Amino acid sequence: MGVGDPLGMAITHAVASGMGGMRAAGDLVARMQIARGMKLQEAKAYVAKKLHVSISDLTDPIVMSEVREDLKLGVLHPRGGSPKCMEAKFNIARVLDIDINCVRRFEKNAFS
Repeated sequence: MGVGDPLGMAITHAVASGMGGMRAAGDLVARMQIARGMKLQEAKAYVAKKLHVSISDLTDPIVMSEVREDLKLGVLHPRGGSPKCMEAKFNIARVLDIDINCVRRFEKNAFS
């Protein structure tokens, strides 16, 4: 029985980490690669457009810290009042216009 590409997640994780992960926008770009099957450059362009930043800003932890705080997308070291966990995922789903399984399941269970 096959399990898909055994290196698929490792490669996506390496790319996301190389873009700074949550310190920048690597997690968001990786999310688009997984959710929509986008190639790296396409995912970067999509995320940059949705966040209203340049593609080069996606790897800048200073710029992205401000963007992530403003849009409430979660940050590596949240301060009081910062969105965490599910709240950040709800905001990511809204901003990137994607379906996130745990968000959908939470909404289904909470509002049914």
